[in-house]
Amino acid sequence: QVQLVESGGGLVQAGGSLRLSCASSQSIFSFNVMGWYRQAPGKQRELVASITGGGSRDYADSVKGRFTISRDNAKNTVYLQMNSLKPEDTAVYYCNALKYGDYGLGPRYDYWGQGTQVTVSS
Repeated sequence: QVQLVESGGGLVQAGGSLRLSCASSQSIFSFNVMGWYRQAPGKQRELVASITGGGSRDYADSVKGRFTISRDNAKNTVYLQMNSLKPEDTAVYYCNALKYGDYGLGPRYDYWGQGTQVTVSS
């Protein structure tokens, strides 16, 4: 029943910036972790950035210092600000929301958006 809708992708030259948005149909307080993943052609999906309910953030080494994940609770939206983009950042970017019980017990719920294409030209 949860829907995640990404937007903000596009074509940008190397060194440019994009801001991705992920709008959730449910309150983002419902989720333990929200994050952004990406998948380039022929490669596995990888975690780019995440943010916990407590506000802790984590980033892949490849984007650290360039990307910033943030949220707007009132709008039920998570953002990914991407600066200093490189051609290797080209991928489909997916929003993810994870919900699980305390101490890893109980059901686990893992939701995904349909993705937004980011293409960085050199």
